[in-house]
Amino acid sequence: MSGTVRSVLALGSNLGVSSDTLVLAVADLVEPDDVRLHAVSPVVRTKPVGGPEQPDYLNMVIEVETDLGPYELLAHCQAVEEKYHRKRIVRWGPRTLDIDIITYGSLVSDDEVLTIPHPRAASRAFVLQPWAWMDAGARLAGRPVAELAAEAEDLAGLVPFEGV
Repeated sequence: MSGTVRSVLALGSNLGVSSDTLVLAVADLVEPDDVRLHAVSPVVRTKPVGGPEQPDYLNMVIEVETDLGPYELLAHCQAVEEKYHRKRIVRWGPRTLDIDIITYGSLVSDDEVLTIPHPRAASRAFVLQPWAWMDAGARLAGRPVAELAAEAEDLAGLVPFEGV
C-alpha cells in the first residue's frame, strides 16, 4: 500500500498514571508529520483479559491517517511504547503502555511480525466499544464493530472513565 492510509490503533495502560500516559502517548503518536490524528474514542476502564492478576486497564482507540507503511507504523508504535518503558516480560501482563494496530486501511496480513486486522480485536470489548463510540459506522471483518462489541465476553467489565 502506498499513499495515505487510515489506521485504527488501540492503546491500553495499567501501570503508572495511566490516564496521563494515554494522553501523552496519543500526542507522541501523531507528533511526526506522517501520522495525523483523525478521531479519538472515549477512555474506558476495563478488567484485564487473560494473564496474571493485575490492576484494571484504561483503554482507548484512535484513528490516524498515515503515510507510513504498515511495518513503519508498527516500529513507530513500538518506539512510543518504549518511551513509556514498556517491558515485554509476561504475555498479557501489566504494562505501562500497549499500542496495537487494529486495522491498516484494507490490508490483510498474517505474518509473524504483523497480523492485520489484529487477531483478537473482533472479540475484545475494550477495543470494540470505544471504537464503536468513536465511529458508529465502523466495520471489522465485514461486521459492524458495535455488533461485535455487544457479543464480546468482556463487555460487562467495561465502564466509561471520566478522568481523561
